[in-house]
Amino acid sequence: TIISLLILIVSFSSFSGGNHSVVSEFVLLGLSSSWEIQLLLFCFSCLFYMSSMTGNLLIVVTVTSDPYLHSAMYFLLANLSIIDLIFCSIAAPKMICDLFRKQKVISFWGCIAQIFFSHAVGGTEMVLLIAMAFDRYVAVCKPLHYLTIMSPRMCIFILVVAWTIGLTHSLTQLAFVVNLPFCGPNVLDSFYCDLPQLIKLACTDTYKLDGFISLGSFFILIVSYIFILITVRKHSSGSSSKALSTLSTHVMVVILFFGPCIFVYIWPHSTSHLDKFLAVFDVVLTPFLNSVIYTSRNKEMKVAMWKVCKSIRFPYQLEVM
Repeated sequence: TIISLLILIVSFSSFSGGNHSVVSEFVLLGLSSSWEIQLLLFCFSCLFYMSSMTGNLLIVVTVTSDPYLHSAMYFLLANLSIIDLIFCSIAAPKMICDLFRKQKVISFWGCIAQIFFSHAVGGTEMVLLIAMAFDRYVAVCKPLHYLTIMSPRMCIFILVVAWTIGLTHSLTQLAFVVNLPFCGPNVLDSFYCDLPQLIKLACTDTYKLDGFISLGSFFILIVSYIFILITVRKHSSGSSSKALSTLSTHVMVVILFFGPCIFVYIWPHSTSHLDKFLAVFDVVLTPFLNSVIYTSRNKEMKVAMWKVCKSIRFPYQLEVM
């Protein structure tokens, strides 16, 4: 399990003589010291956090309960919503609670846990987005073989591979961070723990790896979508226009997910204010926008969600009908 792997890495770092840190906790500077801005951020964060949780949970319930949505595309979409539910709950609740606290602190292992879960979920989402691109490729280029290729067994295989890669990616980062010595300052100019800010406090030279992984995955996705779009242009049927609309939705989600990641992890002259803005966008807004983008441009999904909402509001009337 995940907890066993974490314990194994911690034990290994202790026996190997790594992590000679004297830092037991980190102080978070947060987003702003202005009371007015903090109040605005509190309302903004609460609104979008609750909207993100509600929207993504509704997608999962809708796909699970509606038999007409039991296909590969909606299976992957429901799992993307589950990932967004987890991702927005890693840092957003603590950020909201810390907004009005004078001293914002997080323990060393609490910081490590945030890094682990955010990178595990982020790595899984990268693979899942690539799988969704593959799903659209099969739907457009091999429609007659779609049900055979994107079978339930293939969907489960994709999900297992996505989580395996995500966890492996995160455990690799965790093993690297745990063995860094932190012997000096413990102030993070952020509202949550992440690699770019944390490794700046280490008493040794470090390197950047995450940004190149994000950049590589981004280019794979872009090449995939360009290939699919070229294929779609060769067709002129109504199904092709529907596929084109679906592809444009996927491209928007890919840009929203990878844009902040590439900038934060690769851009050499990024400023703390811009990093914080992109971090808030990534933590609070992206999970919300994913649910809105995928549902607002999908008629089948909107109809199914409307049925679910009606059944929740009027359960007895629907039973009589």
